[in-house]
Amino acid sequence: MITLLRLFWEFFKTGLFAVGGGLATLPFLSDIADKTGWFTHAQLADMVAVAESTPGPIGVNTATYVGFTTAGCPGALIATLGLVTPSIIIILIIASLLKAFSDNRYVQTIFRLLRPVSVGLITAAGLSVARTSLVNAGHTGLIDFLDVKAVLLFVLLWIFMQYVPKTKAWHPIIFIGISAVLGIMFF
Repeated sequence: MITLLRLFWEFFKTGLFAVGGGLATLPFLSDIADKTGWFTHAQLADMVAVAESTPGPIGVNTATYVGFTTAGCPGALIATLGLVTPSIIIILIIASLLKAFSDNRYVQTIFRLLRPVSVGLITAAGLSVARTSLVNAGHTGLIDFLDVKAVLLFVLLWIFMQYVPKTKAWHPIIFIGISAVLGIMFF
């Protein structure tokens, strides 16, 4: 019961403060990993990869996964509810007030100020994923420090997507599939 309450509380805080969507939850999830030991940073990177390739928001998918691995089906339900509850409460409050205050300059200023906060959280999440994916922690030499295979794979896929004109029209699932096959082949 204590674990379920803690799952709800940790993911409630994440849902309350992760403004900007699923990737904005990553710094909070990293903090949960450090505080609770429910998962490692490497597992978090794996969760993000799986959550990106499955239907649904990243934050919800990772909350469900962490909840399930921590406390089974009740944990999955509680963690997911913890994550989405703040959004539901805030949306209900905003919906009731926004119509009356949508032209208010203070409300418009708050929305303008939230944009860079969202960008910062998403940038921090992207850098965290890049660090986990492309860097070998604890190594000092440049070749040992960078995961050369991962960096090469990233560069090749980026070049392929940027300079092969036909790929611009491809559905993102094709790139996910190519990345999965190459990841299996190289790693």
